[in-house]
Amino acid sequence: MKKIEHIGIAVNDLSSAVLIYEKLFGAAAYKEEEVISEGVKTAFFLNGPNKIELLEATNPESPIAKFIAEKGEGIHHIAFEVEDLLAEIDRLKKEGFVVLNEIPKKGADNKLVSFLHPKSTNGVLIELCQEIK
Repeated sequence: MKKIEHIGIAVNDLSSAVLIYEKLFGAAAYKEEEVISEGVKTAFFLNGPNKIELLEATNPESPIAKFIAEKGEGIHHIAFEVEDLLAEIDRLKKEGFVVLNEIPKKGADNKLVSFLHPKSTNGVLIELCQEIK
C-alpha cells in the first residue's frame, strides 16, 4: 500500500456537510459526483496532501444509508492507494483478510475500488483504490 488515499465520512445531507467542511478547510470541494452503482453522492476536499470524501446515500438500500441507520454520521472508511489492485486483493486474501468484492468496481474520483470487511480489520472498513489510467 502506498498511502492513505482518503477518509470517507458518511453524512445525512451532503449540501449541509459541504458547507461545514468549506468553513473548516477554507476551501470549496474540488469535486462532487454521484456513484449510481453504490447509491451515493460524494464531495471531495483537499487539505494539504490529504483528501476527505463526504458520502450521502441516494437510496435507503445503499451501504451509506445502512451505515447511518446503524451507527449515525461519522467516519465510514479509510481508503488506501495501491499500485496493483488485483495483486493486492490476492495478497490480502492469502493473509486471511475478507474481501467484500474480489472484482474491483468503479468508484468515485476516477478510481477502481475493493473493500475489506471490518470483521477482518478490527472493525474498520478498508477501501483499496487504484487510479484508473
